[in-house]
Amino acid sequence: MIVTIDGPSGVGKSTATRELAARFGFEYLNTGSMYRAVALAMHRFGVPTSDERAVGAALAGVRVDVPLGKVLLNGADVSGLIRTPEVSRGASEVAVHRAVRLLLVASQRAAAVGRDIVCDGRDQGSFVFPLAECKFFLVADARVRAERRAAELARDGATVSVEDIHRDQETRDHRDAQRDLGPMRPAPDAVVVDTTTLTTAEVVERLENIVLAVRSCKRRRSPERLPS
Repeated sequence: MIVTIDGPSGVGKSTATRELAARFGFEYLNTGSMYRAVALAMHRFGVPTSDERAVGAALAGVRVDVPLGKVLLNGADVSGLIRTPEVSRGASEVAVHRAVRLLLVASQRAAAVGRDIVCDGRDQGSFVFPLAECKFFLVADARVRAERRAAELARDGATVSVEDIHRDQETRDHRDAQRDLGPMRPAPDAVVVDTTTLTTAEVVERLENIVLAVRSCKRRRSPERLPS
């Protein structure tokens, strides 16, 4: 079974995805971290993340893996290095490049074969896994999203103003919504959840109840096996 959770930054996608996966014993696929890892690689290579041709040429030297709880760039754990505002901006820029999206989308689809997963991103339900059984799109007030992101960065030891984060988020959201391949938008059959006033526990409970209902319906539709 595949469950997708999409939406802009600061809506609580990552936390909700991890907790929902844990409740069902599913694997967690953090697709946003994959784009961040590519952006980090470009920074290290000295390649401008906005230069589509240069980024495409540099992809031959990039390998991104996402084992449980980690993000590996060319075999090295970069989980703690990809959450900076600079990498976030770079991730949004590389994400609009067709070669990057095709490379990582292929990796995401391959990772889901034969597995029960919960994945988060910006186009998982609309583009990467259009046949996913459960699709969610989380939204929240823009100011609240910026405050959440600032608090998250503060916990990691970084100090960034809410205003700067708000501005960066607006730029990224506009860019991701306008890209040609896999734009950020709710899939037609996605359940939209506004997390502005909800706790993480309340968000996860809502998602869990819907997944349980879908699983129950799916099991009822499955033909019974006859004894051999």
